[in-house]
Amino acid sequence: MPALAATKFEAEIVWLGVVTDRAAALPSTPLEAMELTFDGPLGEAHGGMTRPSCSRVMGLYPRNTPIRNVRQVSIVSEEELVAIAQEMGLDTLDPTLIGATMVLRGVPDFSHVPPSSRLLADSGASLTVDMENRPCTLPARPIETQHPGYGKAFKPAAADRRGVTAWVEAEGRVALGDRLRLFVPDQPVWSQMSRALRR
Repeated sequence: MPALAATKFEAEIVWLGVVTDRAAALPSTPLEAMELTFDGPLGEAHGGMTRPSCSRVMGLYPRNTPIRNVRQVSIVSEEELVAIAQEMGLDTLDPTLIGATMVLRGVPDFSHVPPSSRLLADSGASLTVDMENRPCTLPARPIETQHPGYGKAFKPAAADRRGVTAWVEAEGRVALGDRLRLFVPDQPVWSQMSRALRR
């Protein structure tokens, strides 16, 4: 029995890009098409089968522990980018400034699609959603450079709208205008979630 259920939602790819040197700068370089490999998008500095642990998993591992890289791809939605820009007081927010890999249109509340959901392209390429990508302060500098006075506004405006991190489950090519079908885990939400997270 399939463990992933097809949904009625399809997302259109409206923007693609890679961060070529994360040590030098966060902003992405726009692309017309992208090759997704098991190491992540070709040319992406966040790629690789493993990565050093960071603040997202500090409760589990010391910083810089080698761990599986489930953050090969940063995906945001066009609708949520519009909402972030509006809350910041900007007309638009260029996805290059936040180091995005992919911008999608058409999935409501995209930042909260269930972990382990799949985005499947006609080419056979498939991305597995790890989890919500929490806003951080890194985009503040490039945003501030392009929009003086607005850099610090990004983190609060992007709460619950920062998109998701993902990794490549099946290789293939994607391009602007391609449509990705959304599949979600066919299981209920864990009944103990509220008890487990009680503080």
